[in-house]
Amino acid sequence: MSVAEVNAGGVVFGGPALVLIAGPCVIESEESCLRHATRLREIALKAGYPLVFKCSFDKANRTSHKSFRGPGLDKGLRILEKVKREAGVAVLTDIHEPFQARAAAAVVDVIQIPALLSRQTDLIHEAALTGCALNLKKGQFLAPWDMRAVVEKAEAAGNRRVIVTERGASFGYNNLVSDMRSLAIMRGFGYPVVFDATHSVQLPGAGGERSGGQREFVAPLARAAVATGVDGVFMEVHEDPDNALSDGPNSYPLALLPALLDDLKRIHEIAREITDRS
Repeated sequence: MSVAEVNAGGVVFGGPALVLIAGPCVIESEESCLRHATRLREIALKAGYPLVFKCSFDKANRTSHKSFRGPGLDKGLRILEKVKREAGVAVLTDIHEPFQARAAAAVVDVIQIPALLSRQTDLIHEAALTGCALNLKKGQFLAPWDMRAVVEKAEAAGNRRVIVTERGASFGYNNLVSDMRSLAIMRGFGYPVVFDATHSVQLPGAGGERSGGQREFVAPLARAAVATGVDGVFMEVHEDPDNALSDGPNSYPLALLPALLDDLKRIHEIAREITDRS
């Protein structure tokens, strides 16, 4: 099924190319953010991927109040603006409160609605009103068809620059499972669909005061999703995941990314060829 193309900072979702959304979970420092963005731009260019760099200015949805959250809205957006200018990449960040929408839209190319906040009507409404491209992440507690109502909230505010992202569904305690059927179901809404390969292997709260993760399953799930047919892959990557300040256990090592991207590109080309014949 064809979907509407969504252009975000010159990166086209829903076109022939598989889009890469990648970056560290949270802004750890200006230097780290710039370093990761520059390296990711080089990797994506060599691998032939359109890139949207992602990083959060605040991780409000943390297991513990003692967890690192990031530099906050004002400083974080100044850093992302510098990253966008100096690294020459499109940028995505998430917001957690309605008042953050306008400030974020003035800087980034894609506003992301976190999975845990995917039913927050006011948050989606304010983000949609900015006219910025929106990445709506499916809540772990939602069935894929329930995301139709989330998409309609953005549409009701006049925004059809919508991307929908799958990131796994709750499966018992401290576990997620990825149902590949959800990718086809949500793509049926007529908008590009992205698979979040790293949050799908997260073990929420499994580390006591932090979430755990099984990064060894990032590559197999990413390959399966691309074979199923998606418009983009979302991955939190870090140069040193074991020492990342947020979501390290499910972050993919930056050094391993080029090989995985080569695999995904070959699978994507085969999947498109099959789709074109059917």
